[in-house]
Amino acid sequence: MSAPADVVELLQALVRIPSVNPDGNPGVENPGEAACAAYVAEFLRQAGARVELEEVLPGRPNVVGFFPSHAPGKKRVVFAPHLDTVSVIGMAIDPFAAELREGRLWGRGACDTKGPMAAILWALWELRDRIADLDYEICFAGLIGEEAGQHGSKAFAARHRAEFAVIAEPTELGIVHTHKGSAWLHLTTHGRAVHASAPDRGSNAIYKMMDVLAVLRGQVLPRFAAMHHPVLGSPTLSVGTLQGGSKINIVPDRCEASVDFRTLPEQDRPGFIEEIVAELRQACPGLEATWTESRPLWTDPCHPLIGALEQAGGKCCGAPWFCDAAVFAAAGIPAVAAGPGSIAQAHTKDEWIALDDLQQGVAFYKAFLEQLG
Repeated sequence: MSAPADVVELLQALVRIPSVNPDGNPGVENPGEAACAAYVAEFLRQAGARVELEEVLPGRPNVVGFFPSHAPGKKRVVFAPHLDTVSVIGMAIDPFAAELREGRLWGRGACDTKGPMAAILWALWELRDRIADLDYEICFAGLIGEEAGQHGSKAFAARHRAEFAVIAEPTELGIVHTHKGSAWLHLTTHGRAVHASAPDRGSNAIYKMMDVLAVLRGQVLPRFAAMHHPVLGSPTLSVGTLQGGSKINIVPDRCEASVDFRTLPEQDRPGFIEEIVAELRQACPGLEATWTESRPLWTDPCHPLIGALEQAGGKCCGAPWFCDAAVFAAAGIPAVAAGPGSIAQAHTKDEWIALDDLQQGVAFYKAFLEQLG
């Protein structure tokens, strides 16, 4: 492969390689990150890195590039974008055309996060002859599965050491040192189906779920509203789906609901969701509950490398969403999220990134790297 002429050409190449997360309905025949990982691997090799493709799930590798250092054993800084994108279902533009118009580059991943990834890669490319002389060893990690399961970051953090990680996300160059976590709670109530003309003979699963949701609104939500984080505000909960019954004249024997919790760092403790589920079961003893969790993030804003990012032009902030930074932090690697573009364009039907923002991202990452030397 010949090297792209500039960061715009690099981002076009990345967007034109589908790397849709296979979870749910990806909207493409061959989802997954393998082709994108192979392209990034070759780019890193041409930039002088030693590259490893580390399979995390079948056919889905992280791509890890280790840049040479004249002083082996130096502290390591990791730049870690994710390779995957969300589904292309419902998009109003060609998701993989990487069209240039109106001062923007359009396509799935242009903002989240192939734009920030391209900016990092191009900063490394432009400084490739100086990286070995920096006071830190530089590593690039293109991660799979951030959009569902965070498999790539978990695998990388379990295998590799580092002293600091910059996770590429569209933060408008803000330095996200804290963000909320997420817990997705799936609830099921059971009843007994009978003819609706004699409902007392049955047991209405929807009514049981109404009792459960009443506890969420009447007891859990007020507690959340009373909590306050100086950067992130209050935790939240939202009932996202509710499904029950099969026909108007049948008492429903099953009802399902899903609840989205956005949690604060102080709620990141064992048993947090279990305690809420126990409270809900007081209203419905037969309640079934399963859940998945993504951890919140807190990295000390006084960390010296956050200071270097501030010198490069960033400003500390928080975010209501979660990302791979929390996985790194949980593994003992201080981490932040920072990159060009706006989260407002992420996951949209006409995703784009402004070319000026892309160029500013390159300048930001270069300035940070130069602070490390």
